Amino acid sequence: MLKAHSRVFEHLALATDLTLVAGCWLGAYWLRFHVFGGGGDIPPFRDYALQLVPILIVWGIAYKVLDLYRPLRLGSHLSEWFDVAKASTLGVLVLITSMTFLFHGYPYSRLVIAGFWVVSIVMGSFSRAAFREALRIARRNGYNQRYAVVVGGGEPAAEVLRLIKRRPDAGIRVLGLLSDKPDGEGAGVPWLGGLEEIRGVLTSRSVDMVVIALPHSEYSRLTAVLHEIGDEPVTIHLVPDLFSLASLRGGVEEFESVPFIHLRESPLYGWNRVLKRGFDLVLGSMALLVFSPLMAAIAVAIRVTSGPPVLYRQERMGLDGHRFQMLKFRTMEPNAEAQTGPQWATRDDPRRTRIGTFLRRTSFDELPQLINVLRGDMSLVGPRPERPSFVEEFRRRVPGYMLRHKMKAGITGWAQINGWRGNTSIEKRIEYDLDYIARWSLRFDLIILLKTLWLGFHNRNAY
Repeated sequence: MLKAHSRVFEHLALATDLTLVAGCWLGAYWLRFHVFGGGGDIPPFRDYALQLVPILIVWGIAYKVLDLYRPLRLGSHLSEWFDVAKASTLGVLVLITSMTFLFHGYPYSRLVIAGFWVVSIVMGSFSRAAFREALRIARRNGYNQRYAVVVGGGEPAAEVLRLIKRRPDAGIRVLGLLSDKPDGEGAGVPWLGGLEEIRGVLTSRSVDMVVIALPHSEYSRLTAVLHEIGDEPVTIHLVPDLFSLASLRGGVEEFESVPFIHLRESPLYGWNRVLKRGFDLVLGSMALLVFSPLMAAIAVAIRVTSGPPVLYRQERMGLDGHRFQMLKFRTMEPNAEAQTGPQWATRDDPRRTRIGTFLRRTSFDELPQLINVLRGDMSLVGPRPERPSFVEEFRRRVPGYMLRHKMKAGITGWAQINGWRGNTSIEKRIEYDLDYIARWSLRFDLIILLKTLWLGFHNRNAY
């Protein structure tokens, strides 16, 4: 019965798409020659109507080849819109080829073809978005439901249950959980028994979908679970346990139809890298312009009270472990570490200059790092960079410490606005740094910057 309904939906969607494509072609002709024609000769409508037959055949095949009629309860609607664009582009290329070799006697307008290509993508995406929205409304009201059982336990099963509960518009009703424990992660749904009882559940209940969400430690049981399901006519989804394997921004993408699971990846790739760099350049330039009078005054004060140099360069470790020279206003006596070697500044540190105490307490000594931002060494927001000697020490002490270098170092950061700055817990600082990387977005960067300004430059842990 469900298969029959799916076929009806598929045929109805195909008919709607082809009708829309035909309307787009005829609309492009009408707009070009009857709205923006400019009073010239109008080619016969018959010549363009002749192209409807190959257009509908090519578009129908392209939509089917790109699998645009697959169920998308759990899929990405954005990827569907990309597929619509690919189908229309493929169709237009075939159309141009046929016009060139089969209908070369007809001077078809390039503007009509270009307009048709654009409008077919826009209208195809819009109609599908409207159709999906209508389905979501129907599913939220209890129609077009699919019934599922979740097989597994631990964090994967718990996350699946949370997601399905949060998305009633997906139209998936969980009949229950099959796991080794009758409680715990299955709270809120009935416990149906152990994993070995799945065959009995499938034969005694009307189940459309099985979601397998086993913890990584239980993957050896996957073959047995699939064997128990056997040839039951149900849809099977496997949710990989990224929770125990992924150490940083885990995810899945498809490469030539093969799924690749990312267990560790920096968020700075592709457009994300471009957007963050643009964000830094625009706001960094504005900040440098605003603070330049203050920076000039600080430079004069340092020169007058303690002599040169005004700036202090210190090697730090940034993105992917690359080293760079970080700039600061000098706040300590020259060669302050000649006798002691690298060490943290302490409360009432005797090495500080008269103005250095004020600069460190207000964090004004960090302002020259705006130049590092414009150079590309640093970002406005990110994990604070450490000196290589400290990095080696922390790496031995704190598991996962080096993962913070998958993001460009920042002037301010998530750890810093939460109080983990200076000589404080390295473990807590890393926890906040990795949380920042996992949650990164430009919006999150902006929130951190606004909180930095709201809290002011004063920090009780800055000595």
